[in-house]
Amino acid sequence: MAKPKYTSHVGMVDILPDESPKWRALEEIIHEEAAKFNFEEIRTPIMEQTELIVRGIGQLTDIVSKEIFAFEKGDSHYVLRPELTAPVVRSYVEHHLDQRGGSQKLYYIGPMFRAEKPQKGRQRQFHQFGAEVIGSDDPVADVEIIALMMRVYERIGITNFELKLNSVGDPESREAYKEALRDYLRPNLDKMSDVSQERFEKNPMRILDSKEEQDQAFIEDAPVISDYLNEESQQHFTLVKEYLDDLGIDYTLDPHLVRGMDYYTRTAFELTSPDLGSQDALAGGGRYDLLVEEIGGQPTPAVGFAAGMERLMIACEELDISLADEKSVDVYFVTLGDAARKFALTHLPKVREAGLSATMDYKGRSMKAQMKDADRENARYAIIIGDNELAEGKYSLRNMKASEEDSLTFEKILSKLAGV
Repeated sequence: MAKPKYTSHVGMVDILPDESPKWRALEEIIHEEAAKFNFEEIRTPIMEQTELIVRGIGQLTDIVSKEIFAFEKGDSHYVLRPELTAPVVRSYVEHHLDQRGGSQKLYYIGPMFRAEKPQKGRQRQFHQFGAEVIGSDDPVADVEIIALMMRVYERIGITNFELKLNSVGDPESREAYKEALRDYLRPNLDKMSDVSQERFEKNPMRILDSKEEQDQAFIEDAPVISDYLNEESQQHFTLVKEYLDDLGIDYTLDPHLVRGMDYYTRTAFELTSPDLGSQDALAGGGRYDLLVEEIGGQPTPAVGFAAGMERLMIACEELDISLADEKSVDVYFVTLGDAARKFALTHLPKVREAGLSATMDYKGRSMKAQMKDADRENARYAIIIGDNELAEGKYSLRNMKASEEDSLTFEKILSKLAGV
């Protein structure tokens, strides 16, 4: 009888040991840069109530209509989180984080899930990092969010990108624009995609986000929302641009940028890179002043961004940027005989307590095989132990890079290694 063969789900990829150091290095950069901006980490469950995601993101978005992993348990309906802004806001409301005082500056790192066709840089389980400022309507918050987002990429060494910027206005501006957009699109609606026809009445702005080829000519000549912003929205956007100029952050105005979620208001932005090909988005976000109230809180302004980590990894590969050093171990114990193996096992902790990484052979292999394994592990030093070394109380310390050896007591070996 053949043994069963198990594989990961389509679009859900194992991060193997050779890859995980890059992920740890990236996560550490995110933690460090967020701390410099005085943001605090928040972690939410990967499952959320279906209604939260539907209300938060929008019924007509592709995420809700096509891409969520939904399931039931009794009378409860859940989804695997497809994004993290709505869950973070849910946590903010549920735990009364507004009572901590001031604006809440939160960031996150974690896996998301969308039941879409796997493609380069986007799997069905993918990873994002992002940040939110909840409780401020000041354009300074918008600019700080953008600055944090860009600082992570600059820290890594990715500078081949473009920041696209737009304002999608407040509800009053959006309603005026929607009517103008409907008037423009209506004569040619029957020539547009089925998805755009469906969006026409409920949210025509989402048509601007269409990737369907038959829609592009109509989108290109569509009216722009900047012509319909009321005075308050115009003032807010003017200050955002002014502050970005003050910080020396370059941007390109994109009047058709609306982002993919229904909760955005006013500032919308996207970071793209030509190194990613046609799917060029690295990160994006904007202001969502209506979301907190939409999911049960008090009216509360907020702004944030989210960034795809797989796409960032691809950009690093294209630019030959190394996020992590080559794998190595400081000390490899090479042992000959049972007594030597026991010595190594009891002295490994002393090397580790000195702040060094250390390992030994687990298979009882020959000295030649162990030295080969030490080389494969990229060991800096090998401590060679046999019966003669145990009898003399001196052990061979081999510098694997310089091919040099010294015969020393273990205490002197430890002192030498600790001083390296």
